[in-house]
Amino acid sequence: MYKSIYRWRLRHMNETTFVLLLAVAVGLMSGLAAVALKTLVHHAGRLVGTLAESGNSYIIFFFPLVGILLTVVFVRYVVRGDIGHGLPGVLFAISRNRSELPPKHMYASLLASTITVAFGGSVGLEAPIATTGSAIGSNIGRWCRLSPKSVRLLLGCGAAGAIAGIFKAPFAGILFVLEVFMFDLTATTALPLLISALTAASVAYFTMGTGVQFSFSVEAPFSLSQLPFYAVLGIFCAAVSLYFLRVADAVEGWFARRHNPWLRAVLGGLLMGALVLLFPPLYGEGYSSLTALLHGNPDALFAGTFYRHLGASPWAILAVLFALILLKSVATATTIGSGGVGGTFGPSLVLGGLAGYFVAMLSNTIGLPLQDTSNFALVGMAAVMTGVMHAPFMATFLIADITGGYELLVPLLATSAVTYLCISPFERHSIYARKLAAHGDLLTHDKDASAWHLLDMQSLIETNFVIVRSGSRLRDLVDVIQTSRRNVFPVLSDDDKFLGVIVLDDVRKIIFRPELYDTVIVDDLMHPMSEGDLVRNSDSLSDVVEKFRSGERYNLVVVDDDNNYLGFLSRANTFSAYRRFISDTSEE
Repeated sequence: MYKSIYRWRLRHMNETTFVLLLAVAVGLMSGLAAVALKTLVHHAGRLVGTLAESGNSYIIFFFPLVGILLTVVFVRYVVRGDIGHGLPGVLFAISRNRSELPPKHMYASLLASTITVAFGGSVGLEAPIATTGSAIGSNIGRWCRLSPKSVRLLLGCGAAGAIAGIFKAPFAGILFVLEVFMFDLTATTALPLLISALTAASVAYFTMGTGVQFSFSVEAPFSLSQLPFYAVLGIFCAAVSLYFLRVADAVEGWFARRHNPWLRAVLGGLLMGALVLLFPPLYGEGYSSLTALLHGNPDALFAGTFYRHLGASPWAILAVLFALILLKSVATATTIGSGGVGGTFGPSLVLGGLAGYFVAMLSNTIGLPLQDTSNFALVGMAAVMTGVMHAPFMATFLIADITGGYELLVPLLATSAVTYLCISPFERHSIYARKLAAHGDLLTHDKDASAWHLLDMQSLIETNFVIVRSGSRLRDLVDVIQTSRRNVFPVLSDDDKFLGVIVLDDVRKIIFRPELYDTVIVDDLMHPMSEGDLVRNSDSLSDVVEKFRSGERYNLVVVDDDNNYLGFLSRANTFSAYRRFISDTSEE
């Protein structure tokens, strides 16, 4: 039946039209996955909350430990293998693995993140659902035997649908794919992404109503006189973003050096328990506390704490806000580093809301012109997301969709721009892409540069050249020529050190003179090679291309750092591989 359907599709429908139909299916499934994730976390969280209410209030200390341990058990013994590193794993698949994601990614991240967050893990659900949507699109494309370009496009449709479904913000889902996954906006990509995002958002509206994550409407108008204060907010959010990234590196690196997974889980669970016991807003995603701030209720930050009597003091609120800004980064990195599953999308939103509220309240407390704390919190959310994810347009339009209007469009864009400009000298790539970029595994909008970074030079080395040993006589060279299909012969020493080459054209005149076979030594016929003719296997392909372009060279000798011969790189094969790469990754 599958073969019959496949043959019918090949006869009656081209791939472009088929991808548009599949974009609807991918959007539908991604939207349902987003709804399922939010529903699962909601009910699991209520169940865990009931357990907390029925027992001692300090039992919350053990919840993150239980959640992380259950997540580790699920990954090791149910999934039976690594479920990847979330969105960095998706970016790696796009760059290096023909956009192919294992089928287990369609459910593993979704279920594992549910366990982690329901028990208080301080991570977000957006990255796991985006990974789930990407895997849905990738596997549908592979099952339908589509080309690598179409598989990649459906992967992007899945991610766009997942983000659109979880926030009911289709435009934000599209921009997420364009900025975070670095897709090019072309006629080929625009319509499928739009179809998938709209389908997923419609599913979310149909199943969960019209309310969105924060359900907040902007009331205080924006004035141009406030722009300097929003610029200060942008600088502060850049500092918060950089702090978040550095803390993530340090904490996750510390846990990575603890090689026993159970030790990591116990240490991380106990640390998270202590953090949520002292600062309950660090429990779970943190959206409930952020919603309370947006609605002008900062006292919610003190509920259930031993310092709740300080809630009426503005300076106490500022102190708690600042502590949460510092510790949210630690809590997120601890949850992920110790074995929990979740993303940094949600934490960056929460951090931004805390930072924006902090700046506005500090301004109001010290007697500067009054600023609306809710507006600053919303703009701060977009700014920190910009700093962490390097996605200013996605962050801007996500907040605009959340608030149901564009009253804050100017401060959103201005603040995000300031944050982006301030953090770019310190971090050129997003939190998802920077490690891949450091290893040369990132596909960017610059396809030409990406091609030379991502092509595997080792696979292009030709080794079918017959070697000649130094000291050999012309007789030996004649025997070698008879068995070779190439007209170049590398000359090596007895310990495989490269010495030079012999070109067939140079020996044609003496090859038919048997009286010279035992008197002429190949070293006399050898051409020593200059550095311009040599390539080290540690060189990048961009260096190789520069050598090809700087002269009329058609072959380059490849040696290792000890000058041992490895093979040849040909101009024709290298540029053919480049053209294939551009063809596979081009959207048109």
